[in-house]
Amino acid sequence: MSDSKPGRTGEANSSIQQFTPKLSSELGLPSNRIQGTLELLLSDNSIPFIARYRKEATGGLDEVQIGQIQDRYQYLSDLEERRNVILNSIQEQEKLTPELEKSIREADSKQTLEDLYLPYKPKRRTRAIIAKELGLEPLAELMMNQDSNMEVLNDWIQEFNKEREEKLEDHKVLQGAKDILAEQISEDADLRRELRELTSREGSLVSNVKSEFEGKSSKFEMYYQYEEKLSRIPPHRVLAMRRGEKDHVLKIQVNVAEVSVMTLISNHWMKGRSPELRELWLEIFEESYKRLLSGSIETDIRVDLKIQADASSIEMFSKNLRQLMLQPPGGARNVLGLDPAFRTGTKWVLVNHTGRFVKHGVIYPVPPKNKIEEARQELNALLKEHKVDIVAIGNGTASREVFRFVRDWIQEEGHSLETLVVNESGASVYSASKTAREEFPDLDLTVRGAVSIARRYQDPLAELVKIEPKSIGVGQYQHDVNQSRLKQSLDRTVESCVNFVGVDLNRASFQLLEHVSGINPGLARNIVQHRNLNGSYSARNELLQVKGMGKRTFEQAAGFLRVPESENPLDHSAVHPENYSLVEQMAEQLEIPLQKMVGNEEKLKLIDVKRYEEQGIGSYTLKDIIDELHKPGRDPRDDHQTVQFDDSVSEIGDLEKGMKLPGVITNVTHFGAFIDIGVHQDGLVHISRLSKKYIKDPLEVCTVGQKVDAWVLEIDEERKRISLSLNDPGEGRSSDSSAPNKEKGPSKKSHSSEKKKKNREKKRSSSQKTETPIRKSSGNFDEDMAALMEKFNQH
Repeated sequence: MSDSKPGRTGEANSSIQQFTPKLSSELGLPSNRIQGTLELLLSDNSIPFIARYRKEATGGLDEVQIGQIQDRYQYLSDLEERRNVILNSIQEQEKLTPELEKSIREADSKQTLEDLYLPYKPKRRTRAIIAKELGLEPLAELMMNQDSNMEVLNDWIQEFNKEREEKLEDHKVLQGAKDILAEQISEDADLRRELRELTSREGSLVSNVKSEFEGKSSKFEMYYQYEEKLSRIPPHRVLAMRRGEKDHVLKIQVNVAEVSVMTLISNHWMKGRSPELRELWLEIFEESYKRLLSGSIETDIRVDLKIQADASSIEMFSKNLRQLMLQPPGGARNVLGLDPAFRTGTKWVLVNHTGRFVKHGVIYPVPPKNKIEEARQELNALLKEHKVDIVAIGNGTASREVFRFVRDWIQEEGHSLETLVVNESGASVYSASKTAREEFPDLDLTVRGAVSIARRYQDPLAELVKIEPKSIGVGQYQHDVNQSRLKQSLDRTVESCVNFVGVDLNRASFQLLEHVSGINPGLARNIVQHRNLNGSYSARNELLQVKGMGKRTFEQAAGFLRVPESENPLDHSAVHPENYSLVEQMAEQLEIPLQKMVGNEEKLKLIDVKRYEEQGIGSYTLKDIIDELHKPGRDPRDDHQTVQFDDSVSEIGDLEKGMKLPGVITNVTHFGAFIDIGVHQDGLVHISRLSKKYIKDPLEVCTVGQKVDAWVLEIDEERKRISLSLNDPGEGRSSDSSAPNKEKGPSKKSHSSEKKKKNREKKRSSSQKTETPIRKSSGNFDEDMAALMEKFNQH
């Protein structure tokens, strides 16, 4: 971002005036709010800054609405640029008629523009071009005459051959004219649009297995012979079928009834034609569609399906990511982080209350080594040397076993420690990243992973920003969607979360700072370097001493940065420095020091709001300032909560139908939600079992990180599939109840140690098998899709 405030060009102002009415109509927002928002965006203001500190200009639009305005403005700008290129190209060909120019200027989509440009677009030497070069265009025009018949056409062909040294067979002459007409039909913009609409409305997406996979098992079996209406197919199935095609297992095509297509083309092109040439025209229609139109229309349809599926998947991913990043922080506590493992041992690290790495080691309290006493002694020694407030255990392999060891150790030794399980998704990716190597160059990557787990408890947001969002594990087909759009959406989500919470200037890593409004990676490093060299910041305005921090960047960033150590309480609030003088006026009005006004509920009620409105201060700004003064520097995230898994189950073999178990939602998809119930394999709650009432979107009733009680419906140990429900299976669905009744679930069934032993032996035995059982479709495509996604996530 430039240090000096950029001015808008005349071109930018013109585009704002041009696009505002259309954006207002599309988004259902008043023109003045659209225009105010665009002016701010084109002046290089960030979305979080505009949403938080420029509400008077936007009318209080939120970040989502501002993002929509930005995206649509960019689309319209690109559309206008392409429109001008097309107009110039046709003008240079001297083929731009007033009617064509009007159609091009009124085109409101890129697809419509390209349809109109198609006849004039430079193309390879087609059959129609060859026919025109032979001089057959007059015959094509004659065929379009209402009074033509075969006799007239034959006479023309005879005359044509008289003038040629090298004679052409009659049928070849006729075919050349048909080629010209077939191409002309295929370039009819209105027809192409209606064909796409017809196909989208009546067509189907069909998948079949490729011959080399016939009779073989694969993760795409449910799509070996599958068809679904284009108008109804959900996004996740589109992406799954495309994945199967990409992996060379499936072949996919779009089908639509040929009679409907021919009827549509006839309605467009038979009017005014000779009835005597009807059969000839039907041949032309069929050839035009099969040779020129069908492939193009199918491509358009599939591209559109992909765009819609991508958008839906990216939106779901972004919503899940936001919920995960905004999970409640544990706070500034000394944390013992454990990264559980069986064979290689459980790595432990101690980080202090600021997240600084202190010490690390490895213990072997679980099979195969079972060095329980040595592990206890090592941890006891650690507690004698260092203060530990809480033990955070990663939820991966051996998590439940290590949790039980830690719980028993704490109880038997009488330690005053809390213990909880932390979502470690992405920790291994972080441990091997460049960021982790820079932060801990001398530590093994397994130790770095344990550091990430410990810090994940203290502040999930501060730690998750170090991990590539696609690696966090809350997406759906994130590697198959448009990567640039995915990155844009996820980057916007991360930026939104960071600025929503605010950043402690004296504790934030450069990875966290670079997501603050206005701050780029280079400046973030400069801020940290300045802090390391000169000590903690004592006031916000000290940022202006940092290399690369100009007044413009300071304006964008300052409101989102907190300095708890500052003597000025406003530096630890979301009040922007540009409004400090206003707050000081309020303190003077109340005749109390600023420090005594901030947080003083009774005094703040006495502020004369109308007095400041009369001075021209906006009502949005005044409300935000006063709200912030009530609770300065408050963390908007919820209080930290933990889920205690059922001690009677630790692996899939311990499960029984009807059990009611505590769990936490780890991922939300279009077809349901995945829940960690503490058995190393997430269970699936199908969308139909998330609520007693009908819901269209799982996010209506659940979010990533939410604590729930779930009932076990089905267990398939061999395929590691667990089917769950948030509704008590003993109760029916209700049309007016929106949440599952969690109070009347069946009591948990007891399990003998002998049964547990047999189940574990069965599990170990089945794990030795190398063959994958053939997967049969359950008949419920959404459930099959969920199973398919499980395999992809495991992969």
